[in-house]
Amino acid sequence: MARSFTPVEVPQSILDRFKKLPVATIWNHVWRDADVPLPFMEGVFPYTPGKRLAARARTLRFLPPRPDLMAGMEKGENGPEYRAMARCGPGDVLVADIMGNTRACIFGDVKAMQLKMNKADGIVTDGAIRDLEVMEKENYNLIIYARARTPYGSAPWAVPAEENGDIQCGGALVRPGDVLVGDGDGVVVVPSWFAEECVQIVEDHEGVEAYIKEKIAAEGVRPGRYYPPQPAMWEEWRSRR
Repeated sequence: MARSFTPVEVPQSILDRFKKLPVATIWNHVWRDADVPLPFMEGVFPYTPGKRLAARARTLRFLPPRPDLMAGMEKGENGPEYRAMARCGPGDVLVADIMGNTRACIFGDVKAMQLKMNKADGIVTDGAIRDLEVMEKENYNLIIYARARTPYGSAPWAVPAEENGDIQCGGALVRPGDVLVGDGDGVVVVPSWFAEECVQIVEDHEGVEAYIKEKIAAEGVRPGRYYPPQPAMWEEWRSRR
């Protein structure tokens, strides 16, 4: 049966299951089973260690400033960054494409108050972040992934230009509603249309690997005897579930 690529709104129940799963295994199956060659964000690192991310993407795109671009842009509370943050609530993460520029910060603690007030899950950007100590001290409760830290703002390198569209972040395509999963390894993008299937596949993968590790430890054999799992091992694991 042909796969449907229709975007879906991924429910919190699926996000909660993703939070228990490692990015490495998710990446493996998004690549192999959904045929997405570049789902991992290169050079995007955790800045709130110990906090795991699994949230729906709400997107924001920055562009290099130019007078003709800026002349047609809304500013102030109706600017693209505020409209993007307004889409974020519990279970959502703001994902900002700032062209990998580590001198440019998407915004600091004052603008990020909108995410705090909306109880959004976090921020992911391929640029820089600032004011982390302030956001931690004032309990913003945001999970943050970025490429670097900086004292700068976004100007003069970039301006928020578009929201709720397709972007790239760290070399990975992000479409509104995709699921971003993050742990200490980084962030992987799961297309929304693959999320429910993916979480089940990855849970099974983790289950059979846990079973294999138990067998290796119990028998004192080299991992290569059972790993990677072959069809017979999968059947053995399923029969003992």
